[in-house]
Amino acid sequence: MRPSSFFPSVRLKPKTDARRIRHGFPWVYANELVTDRRTKALESGALAVLEDADRQPLKLVTVNTESRIIARVLDDPDAAEPDQAWFAARLGRALALRDRLFDAPYYRLIHAEADGLPGVIIDRFGDTAVIQPNAAWADARLEALCAALVQVTGVTNVLKNAGGRARGLEGLDDVSAVLAGAAPDAPVPVPMNGATYMADLTGGQKTGLFYDQRPNHAFAAPLGRGGRVLDVFSHVGGFALAALAQGATRALAVDGSEPALSLAQAGAQAGGMADRFATRRGDAFAVMEALAQEGETFELVICDPPAFAPSKQAMEAGLRAYERVARLAAPLVAQGGALVLCSCSHAADLAKFRAACIRGIGRAGRQGALIHTGFAGPDHPMHPQLAESGYLKALAFAL
Repeated sequence: MRPSSFFPSVRLKPKTDARRIRHGFPWVYANELVTDRRTKALESGALAVLEDADRQPLKLVTVNTESRIIARVLDDPDAAEPDQAWFAARLGRALALRDRLFDAPYYRLIHAEADGLPGVIIDRFGDTAVIQPNAAWADARLEALCAALVQVTGVTNVLKNAGGRARGLEGLDDVSAVLAGAAPDAPVPVPMNGATYMADLTGGQKTGLFYDQRPNHAFAAPLGRGGRVLDVFSHVGGFALAALAQGATRALAVDGSEPALSLAQAGAQAGGMADRFATRRGDAFAVMEALAQEGETFELVICDPPAFAPSKQAMEAGLRAYERVARLAAPLVAQGGALVLCSCSHAADLAKFRAACIRGIGRAGRQGALIHTGFAGPDHPMHPQLAESGYLKALAFAL
């Protein structure tokens, strides 16, 4: 473990406001840093002491000159190099919070900057944990991170998931691996909101399951009690299975992925709900149009699409897509029923997303009251100075 005095220094440009960093902002962008020959020579993920324009130390950072986020804050400027003990301390704090929030070890353990590990995602599935090291500094220190994870949590299996767009932006590979123990040879059952979900930890989307929607599943589920439920962009049955667990009479899950729908069907079977659960594979927009032509209505309709606005450049097109979702979904809601619309696009803030949804509902000839606004669960904490970490929005309307 080296003290920070051994690390090279990198410096903010003269007109860059250092107060943001002093007050907790965790990123430095490439256009804010002096990128001289010495800085450009640093290896991806190297440690350095960030200085302001007057050469006053600000923070210990990790540097990646291949990334638009050229430096990520790790610690105070006099901190030592992160080792297993350093990782264990941060993992321990994150675990203590989750232990107070959840009664079973199924949750997001590390949510990147908000949990003090920039660019790192760790989801826990009982005795197996899946790490997404989406920043070069963490990828280079996986051995210490994995050892600390086993030490702190007692998990026996640790998997590295190298999929996703973020690693490409950091110049990292897409090679997944088993870091400890073994990969599960079958989907892992996850109890949540009274239902059982099947998580494919090696071939599924992201780490295998979307824990962030847990509180929104819980809110929406009773709205389908005693009625029929339509879950569009269902993935592994997130909203549908929760609604069945709360007394919905029937649920139809729609998704474009046959493997995801197979996992949803397996979850329904595991929860004793298979006789009330059905799936329909196809393009979500086309299926909603077809259901309307068939005269189908449901007491609860949920649409939880992928990120239509993953960047500012895609925002206008994304908002039009969210409006179209609302316009097609609203006619499928029975009179007095509920419509839940979700967005995981950080570029489209809550106000813009809500406006798009309201336009779509209005253009479908429906009216309704907004009865709930939901966000990601507490195992997905939001970094208070990083709007990107507050990406998930869920709006429930009574129509």
